[in-house]
Amino acid sequence: MRRDAFHAIADPTRRDILYLLKNKELNINTVAENFPISRPAISKQMKILEECGLVIIHQRGRERYCEAKMDKLTEVSAWIEKYKDFWNNKLDALEKFLDSSED
Repeated sequence: MRRDAFHAIADPTRRDILYLLKNKELNINTVAENFPISRPAISKQMKILEECGLVIIHQRGRERYCEAKMDKLTEVSAWIEKYKDFWNNKLDALEKFLDSSED
């Protein structure tokens, strides 16, 4: 299955993990302590984030550390920006229409 950034952010737990990792590397156990789900469930979410290119996992001794790669969200940002412009233009046109109909 092809995974991308859109797939990664579709799940609220994965979004929360990315937020947690945005400024620092954490080991998987520390990440898991922040969620009410099991350690294996967190590992599954981390694997998806890794497959999407949003997280890199480094092995240091017996610990696995996770680092977020937020630059991979540029695809999502570009997609949102395109629709933001679209809706801003539509709403501006509606505003002009409503203003002209008041006269």
